[in-house]
Amino acid sequence: MTRFFLIKLPLVLFFALWAVQTANGQTIQITLGPDEIGENQAWTIIATIQNDRFKTNDYNFPDIAGFRKRGTSSQSQTSIVNGQVSSSQSVVMTYLPTKQGTFTVPAFKMRINDQVISSPGKKVKVGPPVQNQQRDPFRGFDRDDFFGAGNPEFVDIKDDAFFALSTNKSEVYVGEGFTTSLAFYVAENNRAPLQFYELAQQLSAILKKIKPSSCWEENFNIENIQGETVTINGSDYTQYKLYQATFYPLNTKTVEFPSIGLEMIKFKVAKNPSFFGQNRQENFKTFYSKPKTVKVKELPPHPLRDQVGVGNYRLDEKISSTALQTGQSFSYEFNIYGEGNISAIEKPVTFKDGSFDFYEPNVRQSINRENNRVTGTKSFSYFIIPKEPGEYRLRDLVQWVFFNPATKAYDTLKAQAAVVVRGESLKNEAIESVDAGSFYDKVNSTDNTLHAISDKGWLKWTLTIFILAMLAGSAYLVFRKT
Repeated sequence: MTRFFLIKLPLVLFFALWAVQTANGQTIQITLGPDEIGENQAWTIIATIQNDRFKTNDYNFPDIAGFRKRGTSSQSQTSIVNGQVSSSQSVVMTYLPTKQGTFTVPAFKMRINDQVISSPGKKVKVGPPVQNQQRDPFRGFDRDDFFGAGNPEFVDIKDDAFFALSTNKSEVYVGEGFTTSLAFYVAENNRAPLQFYELAQQLSAILKKIKPSSCWEENFNIENIQGETVTINGSDYTQYKLYQATFYPLNTKTVEFPSIGLEMIKFKVAKNPSFFGQNRQENFKTFYSKPKTVKVKELPPHPLRDQVGVGNYRLDEKISSTALQTGQSFSYEFNIYGEGNISAIEKPVTFKDGSFDFYEPNVRQSINRENNRVTGTKSFSYFIIPKEPGEYRLRDLVQWVFFNPATKAYDTLKAQAAVVVRGESLKNEAIESVDAGSFYDKVNSTDNTLHAISDKGWLKWTLTIFILAMLAGSAYLVFRKT
């Protein structure tokens, strides 16, 4: 379970905790709940750190068969004994049983503040529901009652946050990319404590709903969710970007993104907060995004409309030599670079007039996904053999057509290099160099005088006798079966 805290501690409290943690050593421990509980009772795993604070919000509590996670809560405590200050901070994962029985909590490990803490696990018996015991009025003095933490009253604070799916374009051509972002926004003046809840599981289900099947996806692969300040309608928000990708429509079908929900933990706060007591209560709220559509237009008429690339591209070329000799190969690179669907770029068109032999190109590509754009390079490396002497412009031999959505027009990248070929013509060399085979190699050395086929009578009688014997044997086998 992945979680990210959105709560900002007051500066005074931060320095107070820092002073405490530097005064004493750090100890981390994991405490498991009881061996037996009722079906209507909760079971917990508590991670506690002494004289320090948790440096991450990804606690990685284990999944337990027979239980479901209810969510986490946090606790903190500060003590002063003989002038020595000590503190502890705990994170509590609450589990609710799904049925009765005996269940095994497997051994597990948790990484806390760059330390790996192990727990051996245990067996937990879940019995029938138990009745809540009445509070004993004579049990004596309770420290929580003294500090006002016995039965605190919690209130819900109005949040200033929203969940949104946005695109940088509302209308595109077939093959033209548009960038889609999925993010949670929290206003700078928001007072409601919010926290992500099982984000990995939720995000996996959300992406199945929003990824359009009619588009090619270039995912920006967000691994670390970090807040970034953005301004929306004159107000400052912290943006937590959860997913970002550029989509390239493969046909004219309108791309529709439905409304989707993101469940968040929203804490209620104590009406009368106390120093030692619980000052927050975990609650849940689902934030919904608005639906979004992107219209897709057909490309303008063109003979190669269904084959051209779409984007803003330029040409970079490399040639091994411009002074060539017939029969000697040279290398030529046709590099297409720019913004667009790099993966969909097809090889250039080569015009073969017999003056050059083109071999199939070696292809390599690199793609960069950053700053809300997808850019890159696709390179086609050719080996070419000149066959005829003369002066040639490669623009007449190698070209690549694309559609530029910025100019709304087709454009052509043409090779700019020019070469001079010297030597003898090799156009007919291919025919002359073909090996006719061993049969034709013997034609000149073989006697072409006509001869009659000699009469070999013994061979004819031998074959006749053999055929008659085969017929007789077949007849014998047929009559024997009948």
